[in-house]
Amino acid sequence: MSTPKPDRWRALRLTLITLFVALAYVFAYRGSFIASGSPLDPRDLLSPDLWAKGGPLLGDFLTPDLAARDIEPVTLQLPVPVPCGSAENGAPAASGPRLVPSVPCAEPRDKFTVEGFELQPNTELQLRWRLPSGQYFPGQFITTDADGYFSAEFEARPIVATKDGVPGQIEVELQVEVGELKPSQAFFDVLDGVIVTIFMALMATAAAVVVAAPFSFLAAQNVTRRGPVGTAVYYTVRTIFNILRSFEAIVIATLFAFWVDFGPFAGVLALTVVTVASLGKLFSEAIEGIDPGPVEALTATGANRLQVVWFAIVPQIVPNFVSFIIYHWDINVRISTIIGYVGGGGIGYYLAQMINTGQDNKAGTAIWAIVLVVWAMDFISAEVRKRYT
Repeated sequence: MSTPKPDRWRALRLTLITLFVALAYVFAYRGSFIASGSPLDPRDLLSPDLWAKGGPLLGDFLTPDLAARDIEPVTLQLPVPVPCGSAENGAPAASGPRLVPSVPCAEPRDKFTVEGFELQPNTELQLRWRLPSGQYFPGQFITTDADGYFSAEFEARPIVATKDGVPGQIEVELQVEVGELKPSQAFFDVLDGVIVTIFMALMATAAAVVVAAPFSFLAAQNVTRRGPVGTAVYYTVRTIFNILRSFEAIVIATLFAFWVDFGPFAGVLALTVVTVASLGKLFSEAIEGIDPGPVEALTATGANRLQVVWFAIVPQIVPNFVSFIIYHWDINVRISTIIGYVGGGGIGYYLAQMINTGQDNKAGTAIWAIVLVVWAMDFISAEVRKRYT
């Protein structure tokens, strides 16, 4: 029976791989149709409705909350004598934030319209009466539009009647920005979260190195896999590393959060478990890839196993170990953002809070901070690796 020629075999293999990829794509497409109820269509990304919904959100993310002015309450008041003639009529301002009633005065139980101009846009305010005694009588809540305007119907209650020549006043309390721009509270909150995130990653990486480094020798077959006991130890440690690596960091973080409570401690524990498994695998593969020459030379001189490891293996793996450690610290900074999103502390926890409460500008501040930190960590880790490896 003749065997296929190499060229034909390569062509057949390429054809089979192509068919497999095409079938996988078809099944993935059908799966998305079943899950969403409608087929995926890239043209949906250009839909005007989609951009109308996502445009403002994208705008908020692109305008982070970095600076702000101090906020002080300011009360707008305008006298409206009840009944007419009991006091001098109030004169609305011609410009700026102002209240403008449809009548200069009113009789008890009269209803009139009050308009507000140049107030805070898209803000809920309470329109109320300031009584002649100085106390206030609450009125209805109103919401200004995008231009800071509102119009509401108001009633002149007998309780607001002029007393001893002092008229009742309609008023609304505003929160007005005053003073110079300075770093916002969101800026300081994000800075605090970033610092926590960086040190979470550092602590987890350091703890993982202490555990993973010695166990990686047990997971390296050229060091441990000798005899029944060594083989059993090798497979046991490799299995543990593989089991730990099979769980996503976010799942482990959720478990630790319910165990030791939500916060950075749970995040550090989750990162440590993930990093032990990942570094253990990388370290063991680095050990397996060493040059066997020095090992054979020392073994021939009668050196024991510990001496062989210390003088023949360790000098060869230090550069790789340093590279893996620094690189994984960089990775852990990114992972800690996701872990924080499920209660593991750090900038991810802050980001989740801002998104869940609809404070998109503050969420944008956190996102830009994450981008800058990841970029800086990538640059620093690359420079360190070039210097020490």
